[in-house]
Amino acid sequence: MSPLFDPADAVYDFTIPANRPWSHRVRAGQTLRIVDLEGCQAVDTLFYAAADFGERYSAQDTILEQGAAYVSAGTRLISNEGRVLATVTADSCGRHDTSAGACSCEANTMRFGHHTRYMHACRENFLVEVGRWGMTKRDIVPNINFFMNVPVEADGRLAIVDGVSRPGDFVDIRAETDILCVISNCPQVNNPCNAFDPTPVRVLIWDPV
Repeated sequence: MSPLFDPADAVYDFTIPANRPWSHRVRAGQTLRIVDLEGCQAVDTLFYAAADFGERYSAQDTILEQGAAYVSAGTRLISNEGRVLATVTADSCGRHDTSAGACSCEANTMRFGHHTRYMHACRENFLVEVGRWGMTKRDIVPNINFFMNVPVEADGRLAIVDGVSRPGDFVDIRAETDILCVISNCPQVNNPCNAFDPTPVRVLIWDPV
């Protein structure tokens, strides 16, 4: 891990259980680290401006701004208002998806069969968690899937394949303004994004160095 950040110095340290949602405010200048504890665990993530939840992460503007399909070190996370909400400052994994979106009960049914209709999914996790902050399903937008491997195939289609993250891989995100981070620790068991076995992830926050 980055020598700049010692877990003992973190002002916040929490392990998100497998399948569960989480949210927390991150102040401008603070660094949020997401750690894939066991490897190959997708972490669906949304960011909102803390002062106005109507301003939130925009996958489209972020892709356009950087001219690349994936999120990695150096990526500036752009809002729907064109502002930089946060910057990815370190990444031991290599790249992260921001095109495939979050799994849902409806998508599970279409992709994997009606018997999966009642399985929990990231969209439902997001709905529960944003509700704690007074938001609704209208506020759930296309997200980042940290540690999720989604190559673009030759015909332009997205493929969800085995993850490449190893145990202990992490991504650091520095808040450029006060933000709310909302996570669904993905419960998907029907495709290989979680190696068919969802596992916990760790989140830590440090004050500016």
